[in-house]
Amino acid sequence: MDGYAVVSSDGPGEYPVVGDAHAGCSTENLSLSPGQVAYITTGAPVPPGADAVVKVEDTQPAAAAAAAGGDAGSQQRRVVICKAVPAGKDIRQVGSDIEAGAVVLQAGERVGVAEVGILATVGAASLPVHRRPRLAVLSTGDEVVAPETENLGPGQIRDCNRAMLLAAAAGAGADAIDLGIARDVEGHLEGCLDKAIAVGVDVLVTSGAVSMGAVSMGDRDLLKPLLERKGSVHFGRVLMKPGKPLTFATLSLPDSSRQLLVFGLPGNPVSSFVCFNLVVVPALRKMSGWAQPQLRRMQVVLTSPLKLDPERPEYHRVVLGYGRLPAACGAAAGQLGSFATSTGNQISSRLLSARSANALLELPRAEGVLEAGSTVSALLIDDLGFMPQGEGDVPATEGFFA
Repeated sequence: MDGYAVVSSDGPGEYPVVGDAHAGCSTENLSLSPGQVAYITTGAPVPPGADAVVKVEDTQPAAAAAAAGGDAGSQQRRVVICKAVPAGKDIRQVGSDIEAGAVVLQAGERVGVAEVGILATVGAASLPVHRRPRLAVLSTGDEVVAPETENLGPGQIRDCNRAMLLAAAAGAGADAIDLGIARDVEGHLEGCLDKAIAVGVDVLVTSGAVSMGAVSMGDRDLLKPLLERKGSVHFGRVLMKPGKPLTFATLSLPDSSRQLLVFGLPGNPVSSFVCFNLVVVPALRKMSGWAQPQLRRMQVVLTSPLKLDPERPEYHRVVLGYGRLPAACGAAAGQLGSFATSTGNQISSRLLSARSANALLELPRAEGVLEAGSTVSALLIDDLGFMPQGEGDVPATEGFFA
């Protein structure tokens, strides 16, 4: 802060100003003796002899300075120090920000906004990092048409999955490539797969149509046989809701030691949304060098009763909030905590159930109902900085605004 460099043992009083110390300038020709002060700006080096700084708000111009004899050019500036300060006051010691030899960033740590600033501080203008994974998105199905199609024909649907997955891939830190729509013709689908290999992507994400697309439970499942012929299918059906027909395969690439990861997501848009978050996002994080790539889990309180599925565990879309728990939470109402509000009807074709969702509740396979006020686990799928707050403001720490 701007103020005056002083000798702390001098204490309050009127002193001559023997010079100025400015940020970015040397104080080699400026030093203080007891009974002297120097004006100093924020970030300037402290002159030799000074051991504290008195902020400018705790000083006053010396009224007697102008009354002394002689012309104005020969008068020495003087200032009144109004407040005593201890040694070291408002001085940042050398090495207090970063000690010599300190490790500022470990291998495997994420380079965020603050980390970029730290690297610049220590002169690390460039450094080796994991490159962004390259991911291609391919929709499949004869009934799928481009989103800009104005008039839909019989049985046609607009392709929402591809736009959604491209946005999700970009949000997860991948360089996303749009491969368009593959028709329900084996040669066309294989050509799209060959294109993905040719452009050098690390991950291919496909999504089938709502009912009869490439990843379905019917007789027009063209993707799995193709993947089995070209590589290894590790699974093609998962006990979960939504997302039962989720497929994962790997393909060894010619003239390369690496593999292409292929995630065949279900055609229903909600299933595609949920599966991308559950399996693709952690894979992209791992490829990007995250030390802990898994989705983060937290405990939350239900604000409404939820019916359980006796056949499959379910990932229920919710909006998490933090604040005073609403009355629906029963005995816990009024307490501060994290709570989950369902996004409504959870059928896998209703993409509105994913709107604003920032978490997936982990509901067990069981008969019955989980009552409001129950505590359940939730996987985070979005930034909680956008979450709503509960009834009434979350109070600040007592005395913070005093």
